[in-house]
Amino acid sequence: MTLTLDGPAAARSLREISQIEAAASESQRTISTPLVDALWDSGLLSFLNTPEAGGCEPKFTEVIETWIEMAIQDGALGWIGIANMPSAMAASAYLPEEGFQELFGNPLDRVTVGGQFFPNGSGESTGDGYMLSGSWNFGSGTAHSKYIACGFFPVINGEAIFELTEIRAALVPREQVQFTDGWHVQGLRGTGSYDYAVTEVFVPESRCFPLFTRQPKRGGSPLFRMGLMPITAAGHAAWALGVSKSMLDDVADLALKKARMSDMETLALRNTFQRNLAHFTGMWRAARAGVIETFGSAERAVAAGEELTPRMRADMRVAATYATEASREVGQWAHLAAGTTAIRDGSRMERAFRDLYTGTQHAFISEKTYIDAAQIWLGLEEDLPGI
Repeated sequence: MTLTLDGPAAARSLREISQIEAAASESQRTISTPLVDALWDSGLLSFLNTPEAGGCEPKFTEVIETWIEMAIQDGALGWIGIANMPSAMAASAYLPEEGFQELFGNPLDRVTVGGQFFPNGSGESTGDGYMLSGSWNFGSGTAHSKYIACGFFPVINGEAIFELTEIRAALVPREQVQFTDGWHVQGLRGTGSYDYAVTEVFVPESRCFPLFTRQPKRGGSPLFRMGLMPITAAGHAAWALGVSKSMLDDVADLALKKARMSDMETLALRNTFQRNLAHFTGMWRAARAGVIETFGSAERAVAAGEELTPRMRADMRVAATYATEASREVGQWAHLAAGTTAIRDGSRMERAFRDLYTGTQHAFISEKTYIDAAQIWLGLEEDLPGI
């Protein structure tokens, strides 16, 4: 039986503790233990899983709104949401049964999955698994994860197989992973996104799955039949929208009481501030609406039995990239409008600005997405692996 959970409401239940723990997560460079416990207690860390793994099979709109709420509260919390939740979802949907039982067989276990799916490793096939070696950067959420994702190319009889369909994701117990840290960064400091490596670690076939699969072994949600790429794109979009919305909200509140030096009235009474608040709020709403419409449309098509086409995938990636760029413009304006309040070390505005400009550096939402999508729209390419 599929469980039910109101994702946005569960996220809102974290507002008090996320505010209390934000500074601790920032200083520890990983999300604090009380906040991890609160995430589990809220049900969010298994929310996207298959029902067999305690999940709820929510619709894309609900997932996006949940992530936006988490990122509004704190950029690091939102990033953990878009990293750990899809990683566990993929494990629950795509692992062979033996691996699924190893990770999720005991419903009392709190199994968090994090890491890097990009194939920076290679795995020599042993017939029943792989001898895996490699190193990965920016393993989001790995500091508190029980299993670490490692993307890799298989090697068969000494020959690496580079076909897209053959790229694998391995899930390795954290005890077998060497963490090299490296997470000393401008923003998103509280995400525990450590660098890590493995050297000739045996991973059974049961703890591996094809990275680009859209054929779930369990669960009925259309999200599982769309694969990891769309859910990752939705996560980046929702995260950027959430962080920028926090900055919009904070600067609007600030404007009612702050007067810039030499001004006799508050920011809220200045026509330029009023104009820009309306303009950038409109930009934010348009970006959000584009994400909701585009991802929801693709989800409905897949739910109706249609194939997820390259055009649909291109549409979703463009929506995510545009939402990210629009959010960055929104955040930049809010930061400038707030003046010196936005540069106070440790303030919400200062942290959100650093987080926004760190998270939007991600290659997944770079301008190459636009170029690849346009080539598909124009008929110059039938499909591209980056979409």
